Amino acid sequence: MDAESILKGLNADQRAAVLHDHRKGAQLLILAGAGSGKTSVLTKRIQYRIASGTAPEKILALTFTAKAASEMRERVQKLFPDAGVRLCTFHSLALFILRQKIGGRYAYEMVGFEKPPVPSESAGRDYLEALARSGLAPGVVDREMLFADTHPRRILAKLDGIRREVLKSGSVVFEDLIYQTINLLETHADARNHFMEMWSEIMVDEYQDINPSQYRLVRALLGDRRELFVVGDDDQAIYGFRGADIGNIERFCRDFSESTLIRLEWNYRSTPSILHLANEIFVNKPLRLRKVLRAGNLKGSGGNPLFRENRVPEVWVSDNPVEEIQKISQTVRDLRMSYDLLWKNFAVLVRYNRQRLYYEEALREAGIPVATEDENDGAVEDGIHVETVHASKGLQYAVVFYAGLAEGLTPGECTGTRRERRKQLDEERRLYYVGVTRAEAYLILLYCKKRFWKGRLRNLKRSRFLPGNVEPSKNLKMPVLLFRIYVAATVLAYMLVHIVLLPLILLRYRGEFNTWFEKKIQLFSKFCMRRLRIDLSVEDQAMLGRVDWSRPVFVMANHNSYSDIPVIFLAVERTVGFIAKRELQRIPFLNFWMHRIGCIFVNRKKGGDAHLIREAMERGKAPVLSIFPEGTRGKDDGLSPFKSGGFRLSIESDATILPVAIKGTRYAWENRKDTGRVKVTARILEPLDIRELHKQKGELEPRRDVMWVIRGRMEDALR
Repeated sequence: MDAESILKGLNADQRAAVLHDHRKGAQLLILAGAGSGKTSVLTKRIQYRIASGTAPEKILALTFTAKAASEMRERVQKLFPDAGVRLCTFHSLALFILRQKIGGRYAYEMVGFEKPPVPSESAGRDYLEALARSGLAPGVVDREMLFADTHPRRILAKLDGIRREVLKSGSVVFEDLIYQTINLLETHADARNHFMEMWSEIMVDEYQDINPSQYRLVRALLGDRRELFVVGDDDQAIYGFRGADIGNIERFCRDFSESTLIRLEWNYRSTPSILHLANEIFVNKPLRLRKVLRAGNLKGSGGNPLFRENRVPEVWVSDNPVEEIQKISQTVRDLRMSYDLLWKNFAVLVRYNRQRLYYEEALREAGIPVATEDENDGAVEDGIHVETVHASKGLQYAVVFYAGLAEGLTPGECTGTRRERRKQLDEERRLYYVGVTRAEAYLILLYCKKRFWKGRLRNLKRSRFLPGNVEPSKNLKMPVLLFRIYVAATVLAYMLVHIVLLPLILLRYRGEFNTWFEKKIQLFSKFCMRRLRIDLSVEDQAMLGRVDWSRPVFVMANHNSYSDIPVIFLAVERTVGFIAKRELQRIPFLNFWMHRIGCIFVNRKKGGDAHLIREAMERGKAPVLSIFPEGTRGKDDGLSPFKSGGFRLSIESDATILPVAIKGTRYAWENRKDTGRVKVTARILEPLDIRELHKQKGELEPRRDVMWVIRGRMEDALR
């Protein structure tokens, strides 16, 4: 298969990741949001590199489970059946390395083994006895850390005898393999050069789950080369209890200062309402690592109407477990009948295994079948899935009941020093995020006030993770004129405050200012919606995934109101420049922010200012512009005559035109009758790629080939 065919079906961010050039962009870190197709990207990257001429045996791809490695190998071999890519776990890689011959000598002999190392279940039991003989108390040094080089000298002296015995017998635990491979690569240049020559490209899946020793292993194999391609989601780092270190994500950015960061934010699993809740979980995390999940599935799984309803996640409060189970059972039966769902489309997620046992028994007593794994062939019988959130990672269900949203359950109990408790709480929050993002169409968060837990009946406090029940605020009692003054004053004050604070903001964020600004524009737009009392609904946002944002993009929207501007920001979810009247530069605070977002100021009376737009694009300052083809604001939701200038410019720029149809904004400001809430809809329409149109039709005429096509799409959407 040719390389271009492999890229079909990828969105712009996925495509950029698969096409990444290490020579130009150095190492690559992909932050892949939940449901964003990260495994597909990694697999297609391998396929693309092979199709581009890279020898398969030169590629090393690492993941955490043998099952995941097997699944990836199967995907790669669908296109390249005989590809010799080494797809394996960290531990199997270490074992492979130690068993290789280098210059006529086995690698394991070079680090002191007298026999080939073999992982053994008895190694842990033997270690406890050896530890006691050495005068060390149990728990002072975990078995997995026996060969670590971070112990104090007094500890090392007592461990020396135990280490010699392991090297003599070859009976090891898996982590011994990692440490001894690090030892080999860091202290034997000939071995390091041998394996660096063996693999020219290194890829790592689930990067957020690697521990410090695995990170050192990757660094030792990479050396000072650039060919490192890693995929992970710091928001799903939930294995701190087994040594995974989320700090490796930030360490990557420090250690590889020239590296490239790509975010995969299009979620192909969940509805927009569920993703909105998920995005609210990490509003306080560092800017550089923040992601915004967007719904990439236009019609939902299999076209089931439950997906099209876009239900807002619900919080159910029960006084006791009996009431809770009755609610779950009745809802499952109702949904199965109403939406033709299977038992396996439902899941109950819990934090602890003892909760799982309770819900399995309670559901069976209520007549609900529970999925069980057949002991003979491993097949799962049809029934509701009841599992811990840890076990659910990587899975998805149409309907999820997330149980135990109470303090001490979710989040679980956090112990130790203040710093340790904070670290545990951060991981509990990430675990909550994993649970939320397992839901495809309908998410119910369950809080039960009283239940038996650890042997006694307890009163449980509501979880700090639960979203608040925010009721719509009551209508503001003021004349419309005062309302307009109030809105204008508060919006201008918002701008002024941030201008005054700008020196401090620049000092704090420094190299991250552009990221801060992108986030602030979205927050500002939401602020405008609240002040204007607009309930905004964005439809078909998945169309944004079809746009190549690395090229010029013209967002074409109908124009009814000044409030269209923040609506477009929120609909497109990025900063967009505007073609604006020069007169607007006279408004002090507005002038600053409009220049900052990349607006182009033109004299509409004289015309002939199109060259300003081209010059701005040539400088790379405004590759994304919003154009109102009507020129001025319309008086109602209907379309006024279009001007062809923007369409002519789109042809000259080989741009992509992204149409957006807006309804209701005029009644939110210009034609406002009262201070009640106003419904506004922004619908993203199918983009028109002028470059592709050029290929199909050759020379294009702006009105015939472009303008009337876009106008027709808008008219259909506004009917």
